[in-house]
Amino acid sequence: MTRETVKFLLVDDTEENLVALEALLRREGLELLKARSGSQALELLLVHDVALAILDVQMPDMNGFELAELMRGMERTKHVPIIFLTAGAQDPQRVFKGYEAGAVDFLFKPIEPRVLKSKADVFFQLHQQKIELASNLRMNEMFVGILGHDLRNPLNAIMTSAQLLERRLADEAQLRPLRRMVSSAGRMKDMIEQLLDLTRARLGGGLGFVRGRRRLDVAELVNHAADELRATAPDRQVSVSGTGDCHTTGDSTRLLQLFSNLLSNALHHGTAGTPVSVTIAGTAEEIVVVVQNEGVIPSELLPQIFDPFRGTRALSGSQGLGLGLFISQQIVAAHGGAISVASTGESGTAFRVQLPKLAAVARAQGETARRVLVVEDDDNIRDSLREALEDAGYEAETAADGQRALDRLTDGSPHPHVVILDLVMPVLDGYRVYQAMQSDQTLARIPVIVSTSNPSRAPRGALMVPKPIKLERLLETVASLSKSP
Repeated sequence: MTRETVKFLLVDDTEENLVALEALLRREGLELLKARSGSQALELLLVHDVALAILDVQMPDMNGFELAELMRGMERTKHVPIIFLTAGAQDPQRVFKGYEAGAVDFLFKPIEPRVLKSKADVFFQLHQQKIELASNLRMNEMFVGILGHDLRNPLNAIMTSAQLLERRLADEAQLRPLRRMVSSAGRMKDMIEQLLDLTRARLGGGLGFVRGRRRLDVAELVNHAADELRATAPDRQVSVSGTGDCHTTGDSTRLLQLFSNLLSNALHHGTAGTPVSVTIAGTAEEIVVVVQNEGVIPSELLPQIFDPFRGTRALSGSQGLGLGLFISQQIVAAHGGAISVASTGESGTAFRVQLPKLAAVARAQGETARRVLVVEDDDNIRDSLREALEDAGYEAETAADGQRALDRLTDGSPHPHVVILDLVMPVLDGYRVYQAMQSDQTLARIPVIVSTSNPSRAPRGALMVPKPIKLERLLETVASLSKSP
Protein backbone atom coordinates (compact mmCIF):
# COMPACT_ATOMS: atom_id res chain seq x y z
CA MET A 1 0.00 0.00 0.00
CA THR A 2 1.39 3.44 -1.00
CA ARG A 3 2.15 5.54 2.05
CA GLU A 4 0.55 8.98 2.12
CA THR A 5 2.91 11.96 1.98
CA VAL A 6 3.27 14.06 5.14
CA LYS A 7 3.37 17.83 4.60
CA PHE A 8 5.16 20.54 6.60
CA LEU A 9 4.68 24.27 6.07
CA LEU A 10 7.78 26.49 6.21
CA VAL A 11 7.19 30.26 6.41
CA ASP A 12 10.05 32.78 6.29
CA ASP A 13 10.44 36.03 4.37
CA THR A 14 14.08 35.23 3.54
CA GLU A 15 14.63 32.77 0.68
CA GLU A 16 17.99 31.61 2.07
CA ASN A 17 16.37 30.57 5.35
CA LEU A 18 13.73 28.54 3.48
CA VAL A 19 16.42 26.77 1.45
CA ALA A 20 18.37 25.96 4.62
CA LEU A 21 15.25 24.61 6.38
CA GLU A 22 14.36 22.52 3.34
CA ALA A 23 17.86 21.01 3.21
CA LEU A 24 17.74 20.22 6.92
CA LEU A 25 14.27 18.63 7.02
CA ARG A 26 14.13 16.89 3.63
CA ARG A 27 13.39 13.17 3.85
CA GLU A 28 11.45 10.48 2.04
CA GLY A 29 7.69 10.72 2.51
CA LEU A 30 7.81 14.41 3.47
CA GLU A 31 6.65 17.28 1.26
CA LEU A 32 7.81 20.75 2.29
CA LEU A 33 5.51 23.65 1.39
CA LYS A 34 7.30 27.00 1.38
CA ALA A 35 5.86 30.50 1.77
CA ARG A 36 7.61 33.86 2.04
CA SER A 37 4.70 35.69 3.66
CA GLY A 38 1.70 35.07 5.86
CA SER A 39 -0.73 35.57 2.97
CA GLN A 40 1.10 32.96 0.84
CA ALA A 41 0.98 30.57 3.80
CA LEU A 42 -2.79 31.02 4.16
CA GLU A 43 -3.25 30.26 0.45
CA LEU A 44 -1.32 27.01 0.86
CA LEU A 45 -3.32 26.08 3.95
CA LEU A 46 -6.52 26.46 1.96
CA VAL A 47 -5.67 23.41 -0.18
CA HIS A 48 -3.18 21.40 1.89
CA ASP A 49 -3.39 19.61 5.24
CA VAL A 50 -0.11 20.04 7.10
CA ALA A 51 1.32 18.09 10.03
CA LEU A 52 3.54 20.94 11.28
CA ALA A 53 4.00 24.66 10.61
CA ILE A 54 7.43 26.25 11.22
CA LEU A 55 6.94 30.02 11.29
CA ASP A 56 9.43 32.87 11.38
CA VAL A 57 8.27 35.48 13.88
CA GLN A 58 9.70 38.62 12.27
CA MET A 59 8.09 39.09 8.85
CA PRO A 60 6.72 42.21 7.14
CA ASP A 61 2.97 42.82 6.65
CA MET A 62 1.95 39.81 8.77
CA ASN A 63 4.28 38.49 11.47
CA GLY A 64 4.39 34.92 12.73
CA PHE A 65 2.20 35.63 15.76
CA GLU A 66 -0.53 37.18 13.57
CA LEU A 67 -0.39 34.23 11.17
CA ALA A 68 -0.69 31.80 14.09
CA GLU A 69 -3.76 33.64 15.41
CA LEU A 70 -5.41 33.39 11.98
CA MET A 71 -4.59 29.69 11.84
CA ARG A 72 -6.12 29.12 15.27
CA GLY A 73 -9.28 30.86 14.07
CA MET A 74 -9.74 28.50 11.11
CA GLU A 75 -11.48 25.17 11.75
CA ARG A 76 -9.17 23.14 9.51
CA THR A 77 -5.89 24.61 10.86
CA LYS A 78 -6.64 25.31 14.50
CA HIS A 79 -4.98 22.07 15.67
CA VAL A 80 -1.84 22.30 13.47
CA PRO A 81 1.29 22.26 15.70
CA ILE A 82 3.41 25.42 15.35
CA ILE A 83 7.12 25.92 16.00
CA PHE A 84 8.23 29.57 16.08
CA LEU A 85 11.70 30.62 14.92
CA THR A 86 13.09 34.05 15.79
CA ALA A 87 16.37 35.95 15.64
CA GLY A 88 15.23 38.32 18.37
CA ALA A 89 16.54 38.52 21.90
CA GLN A 90 15.51 35.79 24.31
CA ASP A 91 12.76 37.85 25.90
CA PRO A 92 10.53 35.73 28.23
CA GLN A 93 7.51 37.90 27.36
CA ARG A 94 8.05 37.14 23.68
CA VAL A 95 8.24 33.43 24.42
CA PHE A 96 5.01 33.58 26.45
CA LYS A 97 3.33 35.43 23.58
CA GLY A 98 4.39 32.62 21.24
CA TYR A 99 2.91 29.93 23.46
CA GLU A 100 -0.29 31.96 23.87
CA ALA A 101 -0.55 32.07 20.07
CA GLY A 102 -0.59 28.26 20.04
CA ALA A 103 3.06 27.29 19.69
CA VAL A 104 4.31 23.86 20.73
CA ASP A 105 7.89 25.21 20.76
CA PHE A 106 9.85 28.45 20.42
CA LEU A 107 13.41 28.34 19.04
CA PHE A 108 15.95 31.11 18.73
CA LYS A 109 18.29 31.65 15.80
CA PRO A 110 20.91 30.51 15.07
CA ILE A 111 19.06 27.21 15.17
CA GLU A 112 20.84 24.09 16.38
CA PRO A 113 20.11 21.76 13.39
CA ARG A 114 19.87 18.55 15.44
CA VAL A 115 17.37 20.11 17.84
CA LEU A 116 15.00 21.29 15.11
CA LYS A 117 15.37 18.05 13.14
CA SER A 118 14.59 15.87 16.15
CA LYS A 119 11.53 17.97 17.05
CA ALA A 120 10.27 17.87 13.47
CA ASP A 121 10.82 14.09 13.35
CA VAL A 122 8.42 13.67 16.28
CA PHE A 123 5.59 15.37 14.39
CA PHE A 124 6.47 13.49 11.19
CA GLN A 125 6.15 10.14 12.98
CA LEU A 126 3.00 11.17 14.86
CA HIS A 127 1.30 12.21 11.62
CA GLN A 128 2.32 8.98 9.91
CA GLN A 129 0.76 7.04 12.78
CA LYS A 130 -2.38 9.16 12.47
CA ILE A 131 -2.56 8.43 8.73
CA GLU A 132 -2.08 4.70 9.36
CA LEU A 133 -4.82 4.64 11.99
CA ALA A 134 -7.17 6.55 9.69
CA SER A 135 -6.40 4.13 6.85
CA ASN A 136 -7.10 1.13 9.07
CA LEU A 137 -10.36 2.71 10.18
CA ARG A 138 -11.39 3.30 6.56
CA MET A 139 -10.58 -0.32 5.72
CA ASN A 140 -12.65 -1.57 8.66
CA GLU A 141 -15.56 0.64 7.67
CA MET A 142 -15.35 -0.50 4.05
CA PHE A 143 -15.37 -4.11 5.28
CA VAL A 144 -18.44 -3.42 7.43
CA GLY A 145 -20.17 -1.77 4.49
CA ILE A 146 -19.43 -4.62 2.09
CA LEU A 147 -20.41 -7.25 4.67
CA GLY A 148 -23.64 -5.45 5.48
CA HIS A 149 -24.50 -5.13 1.81
CA ASP A 150 -23.82 -8.82 1.11
CA LEU A 151 -25.80 -9.97 4.15
CA ARG A 152 -29.01 -8.32 3.00
CA ASN A 153 -29.75 -10.76 0.17
CA PRO A 154 -29.68 -14.03 2.19
CA LEU A 155 -31.51 -12.31 5.06
CA ASN A 156 -34.24 -11.10 2.71
CA ALA A 157 -34.59 -14.66 1.42
CA ILE A 158 -34.99 -15.95 4.99
CA MET A 159 -37.60 -13.30 5.82
CA THR A 160 -39.58 -13.93 2.64
CA SER A 161 -39.60 -17.70 3.19
CA ALA A 162 -40.61 -17.31 6.85
CA GLN A 163 -43.45 -14.95 5.93
CA LEU A 164 -44.63 -17.42 3.28
CA LEU A 165 -44.70 -20.21 5.85
CA GLU A 166 -46.54 -17.93 8.27
CA ARG A 167 -49.35 -17.52 5.74
CA ARG A 168 -49.61 -21.28 5.12
CA LEU A 169 -49.54 -22.57 8.69
CA ALA A 170 -52.61 -22.66 10.90
CA ASP A 171 -51.25 -24.40 14.00
CA GLU A 172 -50.66 -21.75 16.68
CA ALA A 173 -47.88 -23.84 18.29
CA GLN A 174 -45.98 -23.77 14.98
CA LEU A 175 -46.76 -20.09 14.29
CA ARG A 176 -45.31 -18.80 17.57
CA PRO A 177 -41.63 -19.73 16.87
CA LEU A 178 -42.06 -18.70 13.24
CA ARG A 179 -43.24 -15.23 14.28
CA ARG A 180 -40.25 -14.93 16.60
CA MET A 181 -38.02 -15.79 13.62
CA VAL A 182 -39.68 -13.10 11.48
CA SER A 183 -39.39 -10.55 14.29
CA SER A 184 -35.72 -11.36 14.91
CA ALA A 185 -34.94 -11.26 11.18
CA GLY A 186 -36.58 -7.83 11.03
CA ARG A 187 -34.35 -6.59 13.84
CA MET A 188 -31.28 -7.99 12.04
CA LYS A 189 -32.33 -6.18 8.87
CA ASP A 190 -32.57 -2.90 10.79
CA MET A 191 -29.09 -3.46 12.27
CA ILE A 192 -27.61 -4.14 8.83
CA GLU A 193 -29.18 -0.95 7.47
CA GLN A 194 -27.68 0.97 10.39
CA LEU A 195 -24.22 -0.47 9.68
CA LEU A 196 -24.56 0.59 6.05
CA ASP A 197 -25.59 4.07 7.17
CA LEU A 198 -22.56 4.20 9.45
CA THR A 199 -20.31 3.41 6.48
CA ARG A 200 -22.00 6.08 4.37
CA ALA A 201 -21.46 8.61 7.15
CA ARG A 202 -17.78 7.77 7.65
CA LEU A 203 -16.67 7.31 4.04
CA GLY A 204 -18.98 9.79 2.36
CA GLY A 205 -18.81 12.54 4.96
CA GLY A 206 -22.55 12.21 5.56
CA LEU A 207 -23.36 13.24 1.98
CA GLY A 208 -25.22 9.98 1.30
CA PHE A 209 -27.86 10.92 3.86
CA VAL A 210 -29.63 13.16 1.36
CA ARG A 211 -30.52 11.26 -1.79
CA GLY A 212 -32.68 14.01 -3.27
CA ARG A 213 -34.30 17.28 -2.26
CA ARG A 214 -38.01 17.81 -2.80
CA ARG A 215 -40.54 20.20 -1.34
CA LEU A 216 -42.08 18.60 1.76
CA ASP A 217 -44.14 19.33 4.86
CA VAL A 218 -42.23 18.51 8.06
CA ALA A 219 -45.46 18.44 10.10
CA GLU A 220 -46.88 15.82 7.74
CA LEU A 221 -43.78 13.63 8.14
CA VAL A 222 -43.89 13.90 11.95
CA ASN A 223 -47.57 12.92 12.00
CA HIS A 224 -46.83 9.98 9.68
CA ALA A 225 -44.08 8.74 12.00
CA ALA A 226 -46.35 9.18 15.03
CA ASP A 227 -49.20 7.23 13.40
CA GLU A 228 -46.89 4.31 12.60
CA LEU A 229 -45.56 4.14 16.16
CA ARG A 230 -49.00 4.47 17.81
CA ALA A 231 -49.87 1.16 16.17
CA THR A 232 -46.89 -0.54 17.85
CA ALA A 233 -47.52 1.00 21.29
CA PRO A 234 -51.32 1.35 21.67
CA ASP A 235 -50.99 1.81 25.43
CA ARG A 236 -48.89 4.99 25.06
CA GLN A 237 -50.19 8.43 24.20
CA VAL A 238 -48.34 10.33 21.44
CA SER A 239 -49.54 13.90 20.92
CA VAL A 240 -48.45 16.11 18.02
CA SER A 241 -49.11 19.85 17.74
CA GLY A 242 -47.82 22.37 15.21
CA THR A 243 -47.83 26.05 14.36
CA GLY A 244 -46.67 28.08 11.39
CA ASP A 245 -45.58 27.08 7.91
CA CYS A 246 -43.51 23.87 8.10
CA HIS A 247 -42.62 23.44 4.42
CA THR A 248 -39.01 23.08 3.33
CA THR A 249 -36.97 21.02 0.86
CA GLY A 250 -35.17 17.80 1.72
CA ASP A 251 -35.15 14.01 1.54
CA SER A 252 -38.53 12.90 2.87
CA THR A 253 -37.41 9.28 3.38
CA ARG A 254 -34.44 10.29 5.52
CA LEU A 255 -36.40 12.86 7.52
CA LEU A 256 -39.11 10.29 8.19
CA GLN A 257 -36.35 7.95 9.43
CA LEU A 258 -35.10 10.75 11.70
CA PHE A 259 -38.48 11.41 13.31
CA SER A 260 -39.24 7.68 13.62
CA ASN A 261 -35.91 7.19 15.44
CA LEU A 262 -36.60 10.02 17.88
CA LEU A 263 -40.20 8.97 18.57
CA SER A 264 -39.23 5.31 18.95
CA ASN A 265 -36.53 6.25 21.47
CA ALA A 266 -38.98 8.44 23.36
CA LEU A 267 -41.46 5.56 23.62
CA HIS A 268 -38.93 2.86 24.54
CA HIS A 269 -36.86 4.83 27.03
CA GLY A 270 -39.49 7.06 28.61
CA THR A 271 -41.21 6.30 31.86
CA ALA A 272 -43.78 3.53 31.32
CA GLY A 273 -47.34 4.76 30.98
CA THR A 274 -46.40 8.41 30.43
CA PRO A 275 -47.18 10.38 27.24
CA VAL A 276 -44.78 11.50 24.51
CA SER A 277 -45.34 14.97 23.07
CA VAL A 278 -44.10 16.47 19.83
CA THR A 279 -44.27 20.17 18.98
CA ILE A 280 -43.53 21.59 15.53
CA ALA A 281 -43.02 25.30 14.97
CA GLY A 282 -42.35 26.93 11.61
CA THR A 283 -40.78 30.39 11.56
CA ALA A 284 -39.49 32.56 8.73
CA GLU A 285 -35.99 31.06 8.96
CA GLU A 286 -36.35 27.53 10.36
CA ILE A 287 -38.54 24.68 11.50
CA VAL A 288 -38.12 23.44 15.07
CA VAL A 289 -39.30 19.98 16.15
CA VAL A 290 -39.16 19.02 19.84
CA VAL A 291 -39.76 15.41 20.95
CA GLN A 292 -40.28 15.15 24.73
CA ASN A 293 -40.95 12.38 27.22
CA GLU A 294 -40.75 11.95 30.99
CA GLY A 295 -37.66 9.78 31.02
CA VAL A 296 -34.24 10.94 32.19
CA ILE A 297 -30.90 10.35 30.47
CA PRO A 298 -28.00 9.95 32.96
CA SER A 299 -25.91 13.11 33.04
CA GLU A 300 -22.68 11.20 32.34
CA LEU A 301 -24.19 9.86 29.08
CA LEU A 302 -25.39 13.18 27.67
CA PRO A 303 -22.02 14.31 26.18
CA GLN A 304 -21.75 11.03 24.20
CA ILE A 305 -25.42 10.55 23.38
CA PHE A 306 -24.89 11.01 19.61
CA ASP A 307 -21.69 8.95 19.42
CA PRO A 308 -21.93 5.69 17.43
CA PHE A 309 -22.27 2.50 19.51
CA ARG A 310 -22.70 4.55 22.71
CA GLY A 311 -25.95 6.46 22.66
CA THR A 312 -28.79 3.99 22.92
CA ARG A 313 -26.77 0.98 24.06
CA ALA A 314 -26.10 2.72 27.35
CA LEU A 315 -29.81 3.26 27.83
CA SER A 316 -31.76 0.57 29.62
CA GLY A 317 -33.66 -1.87 27.46
CA SER A 318 -31.80 -1.08 24.23
CA GLN A 319 -31.87 -3.88 21.67
CA GLY A 320 -30.07 -2.15 18.80
CA LEU A 321 -26.50 -1.29 17.90
CA GLY A 322 -26.55 2.16 19.41
CA LEU A 323 -26.46 3.83 15.98
CA GLY A 324 -29.95 5.35 15.86
CA LEU A 325 -29.08 8.71 17.41
CA PHE A 326 -25.78 8.94 15.49
CA ILE A 327 -27.63 8.37 12.22
CA SER A 328 -30.28 10.90 13.28
CA GLN A 329 -27.54 13.49 13.84
CA GLN A 330 -26.06 12.74 10.41
CA ILE A 331 -29.44 13.16 8.70
CA VAL A 332 -29.97 16.51 10.40
CA ALA A 333 -26.44 17.68 9.50
CA ALA A 334 -26.92 16.62 5.88
CA HIS A 335 -29.98 18.91 5.78
CA GLY A 336 -28.00 21.83 7.18
CA GLY A 337 -29.67 21.68 10.58
CA ALA A 338 -28.79 20.96 14.19
CA ILE A 339 -29.95 18.53 16.88
CA SER A 340 -29.53 18.82 20.64
CA VAL A 341 -30.85 17.18 23.81
CA ALA A 342 -31.70 18.35 27.31
CA SER A 343 -32.64 16.03 30.17
CA THR A 344 -33.54 16.76 33.79
CA GLY A 345 -35.56 15.05 36.49
CA GLU A 346 -38.03 17.95 36.55
CA SER A 347 -38.79 18.39 32.85
CA GLY A 348 -37.85 15.01 31.39
CA THR A 349 -35.95 14.55 28.13
CA ALA A 350 -36.36 16.74 25.04
CA PHE A 351 -34.67 16.24 21.66
CA ARG A 352 -34.70 19.47 19.64
CA VAL A 353 -34.28 19.42 15.85
CA GLN A 354 -33.73 22.65 13.92
CA LEU A 355 -34.09 22.49 10.12
CA PRO A 356 -33.51 25.50 7.86
CA LYS A 357 -36.06 26.62 5.34
CA LEU A 358 -34.10 26.17 2.12
CA ALA A 359 -35.02 28.75 -0.47
CA ALA A 360 -33.76 28.86 -4.03
CA VAL A 361 -30.61 30.94 -4.35
CA ALA A 362 -31.44 34.29 -5.91
CA ARG A 363 -28.98 35.33 -8.58
CA ALA A 364 -28.33 38.90 -9.56
CA GLN A 365 -30.06 39.92 -12.77
CA GLY A 366 -27.85 39.28 -15.78
CA GLU A 367 -25.28 37.28 -13.78
CA THR A 368 -24.18 33.99 -15.35
CA ALA A 369 -24.07 31.01 -12.99
CA ARG A 370 -20.67 29.35 -12.67
CA ARG A 371 -20.70 25.79 -14.00
CA VAL A 372 -19.35 22.79 -12.06
CA LEU A 373 -19.05 19.22 -13.35
CA VAL A 374 -19.19 16.51 -10.65
CA VAL A 375 -17.66 13.18 -11.73
CA GLU A 376 -18.50 10.54 -9.10
CA ASP A 377 -19.69 6.93 -9.40
CA ASP A 378 -21.50 6.79 -6.03
CA ASP A 379 -25.12 7.81 -6.69
CA ASN A 380 -25.76 9.23 -3.22
CA ILE A 381 -22.59 11.34 -3.07
CA ARG A 382 -22.99 12.51 -6.67
CA ASP A 383 -26.59 13.68 -6.18
CA SER A 384 -25.82 15.27 -2.81
CA LEU A 385 -22.90 17.24 -4.23
CA ARG A 386 -24.99 18.39 -7.17
CA GLU A 387 -27.77 19.65 -4.92
CA ALA A 388 -25.36 21.29 -2.47
CA LEU A 389 -23.72 23.15 -5.38
CA GLU A 390 -27.11 24.17 -6.77
CA ASP A 391 -28.13 25.44 -3.32
CA ALA A 392 -24.95 27.52 -3.33
CA GLY A 393 -25.88 29.09 -6.68
CA TYR A 394 -23.85 27.01 -9.13
CA GLU A 395 -25.02 25.33 -12.30
CA ALA A 396 -24.09 21.73 -11.54
CA GLU A 397 -23.83 18.79 -13.93
CA THR A 398 -22.89 15.20 -13.11
CA ALA A 399 -21.22 12.21 -14.72
CA ALA A 400 -21.25 8.69 -13.25
CA ASP A 401 -17.93 7.58 -14.77
CA GLY A 402 -14.86 8.97 -16.49
CA GLN A 403 -15.98 8.20 -20.03
CA ARG A 404 -19.24 10.12 -19.59
CA ALA A 405 -17.24 13.01 -18.16
CA LEU A 406 -14.94 13.14 -21.20
CA ASP A 407 -17.95 12.89 -23.52
CA ARG A 408 -19.47 15.90 -21.75
CA LEU A 409 -16.22 17.89 -21.90
CA THR A 410 -15.81 17.30 -25.64
CA ASP A 411 -19.43 17.55 -26.88
CA GLY A 412 -19.12 21.21 -27.90
CA SER A 413 -21.25 22.65 -25.08
CA PRO A 414 -19.83 25.35 -22.78
CA HIS A 415 -17.06 24.01 -20.58
CA PRO A 416 -17.47 23.91 -16.79
CA HIS A 417 -15.52 26.41 -14.73
CA VAL A 418 -14.48 23.67 -12.25
CA VAL A 419 -14.40 19.85 -12.36
CA ILE A 420 -14.76 17.76 -9.18
CA LEU A 421 -13.22 14.39 -10.00
CA ASP A 422 -13.33 11.08 -8.14
CA LEU A 423 -10.30 8.89 -8.87
CA VAL A 424 -11.64 5.34 -8.48
CA MET A 425 -14.46 4.82 -11.00
CA PRO A 426 -15.63 2.17 -13.44
CA VAL A 427 -15.23 2.34 -17.26
CA LEU A 428 -12.58 5.11 -17.13
CA ASP A 429 -10.92 6.14 -13.87
CA GLY A 430 -10.15 9.65 -12.70
CA TYR A 431 -6.42 9.43 -13.46
CA ARG A 432 -7.04 8.84 -17.15
CA VAL A 433 -9.67 11.57 -17.27
CA TYR A 434 -7.18 14.03 -15.77
CA GLN A 435 -4.45 12.94 -18.21
CA ALA A 436 -6.82 13.38 -21.15
CA MET A 437 -7.75 16.87 -19.94
CA GLN A 438 -4.08 17.86 -19.56
CA SER A 439 -3.31 16.71 -23.09
CA ASP A 440 -5.94 19.10 -24.49
CA GLN A 441 -4.88 22.75 -24.53
CA THR A 442 -8.40 24.01 -23.81
CA LEU A 443 -9.41 21.45 -21.18
CA ALA A 444 -6.07 21.82 -19.36
CA ARG A 445 -7.12 25.33 -18.30
CA ILE A 446 -10.11 24.01 -16.31
CA PRO A 447 -9.28 23.71 -12.57
CA VAL A 448 -9.71 20.16 -11.23
CA ILE A 449 -10.50 19.21 -7.64
CA VAL A 450 -9.71 15.58 -6.90
CA SER A 451 -11.63 13.81 -4.12
CA THR A 452 -9.77 10.79 -2.77
CA SER A 453 -9.20 8.88 0.47
CA ASN A 454 -5.47 8.57 -0.44
CA PRO A 455 -4.08 12.10 -1.04
CA SER A 456 -0.64 10.81 -2.05
CA ARG A 457 -2.23 9.33 -5.19
CA ALA A 458 -3.69 12.63 -6.39
CA PRO A 459 -2.27 13.60 -9.81
CA ARG A 460 0.24 16.45 -9.79
CA GLY A 461 -1.36 19.79 -10.63
CA ALA A 462 -4.82 18.98 -9.28
CA LEU A 463 -6.18 20.37 -6.04
CA MET A 464 -7.00 17.67 -3.52
CA VAL A 465 -9.97 17.39 -1.14
CA PRO A 466 -9.67 14.26 1.03
CA LYS A 467 -12.47 11.79 1.67
CA PRO A 468 -14.56 11.76 3.76
CA ILE A 469 -15.56 15.00 2.06
CA LYS A 470 -16.17 18.04 4.26
CA LEU A 471 -18.80 19.95 2.33
CA GLU A 472 -17.90 23.41 3.65
CA ARG A 473 -14.25 22.94 2.67
CA LEU A 474 -15.22 21.71 -0.79
CA LEU A 475 -17.53 24.68 -1.37
CA GLU A 476 -14.78 27.08 -0.23
CA THR A 477 -12.35 25.52 -2.70
CA VAL A 478 -14.88 25.64 -5.55
CA ALA A 479 -15.62 29.29 -4.77
CA SER A 480 -11.91 30.18 -4.83
CA LEU A 481 -11.46 28.49 -8.24
CA SER A 482 -14.67 29.57 -9.98
CA LYS A 483 -14.37 33.34 -9.52
CA SER A 484 -14.73 35.31 -12.68
CA PRO A 485 -11.36 36.40 -14.09
